[in-house]
Amino acid sequence: MTRFAHAEREALCDTFLTVGPEAPTLCGGWKSADLAVHLVIRDGRPDLLLGEMLPVVGGWAKSRQRAMRHQPWPELVEAVRTGPPIYSPTHIGPVDELVNLVEFYIHHEDVLRGEPGLEHRAIPEAEQRALWTALSRMAKLMFRRAATGAELVSPYGRVVAKSPTRLGSVTIEGTPGELVLAAYGRHRVADISTRGRDEAVEALWAGKLGLA
Repeated sequence: MTRFAHAEREALCDTFLTVGPEAPTLCGGWKSADLAVHLVIRDGRPDLLLGEMLPVVGGWAKSRQRAMRHQPWPELVEAVRTGPPIYSPTHIGPVDELVNLVEFYIHHEDVLRGEPGLEHRAIPEAEQRALWTALSRMAKLMFRRAATGAELVSPYGRVVAKSPTRLGSVTIEGTPGELVLAAYGRHRVADISTRGRDEAVEALWAGKLGLA
C-alpha cells in the first residue's frame, strides 16, 4: 500500500535537518523548531496541547513545550520522524494516510517555501491524485467560512467547495498540491490561477480558510 503520509514525514525531517531549528516557515511566526514541537505534540502529547489552555497546568504544559523545543535539534527531528506511539490510531497505515497526508504535505511546504532559495519540488502524479482525493473530501469544510463561492479545478476534476454568495463565486485552478496550499490560506505562495470578479477574489482571500 502506498503511504504518502509516511513519505512526506520522512522528507520533512530531512528538510528539517538541512535548514536547522531557526529556519522561517509559513506558519505565522513559527520557526522550524516550533513546527517540529507542534508535530510531536500532535502525534502523541495531546496533554501538552490541552494543558496549555487549563489554568492549573498551563504553566507546566508551556514549560514542557519550551524544554522540547530546546533539546538538541537532531533529537527533536528524530521524535518527529519516529511518529505516533504504537497505541495511537495513526500508527496504523491507512489511518495515518487519512489523517496525516495533507498535514505533513502542508507543513513540508511551509518549511520549503518559508526558506528563501529552496526550490519547489515536483510532486509525483500518484501523490497529486491522493492529495486531490483528500482535498475533494475536505473542500466544503475548508471553505465553509469563505465570503464567496469557490470552485476548485485540477487536472483530475472539479469540486464546488462553496455555493455562490451575494459576492458571486471564484474559480481556483491548479494542481492538487497547489490547491491544497490555497485552501489552507497559503494562496500567496501557491501556483494557482483565479477567475472571478476582483472584489470576489479579494474577499475570498481576506477570509479565514482551512480546518481550524
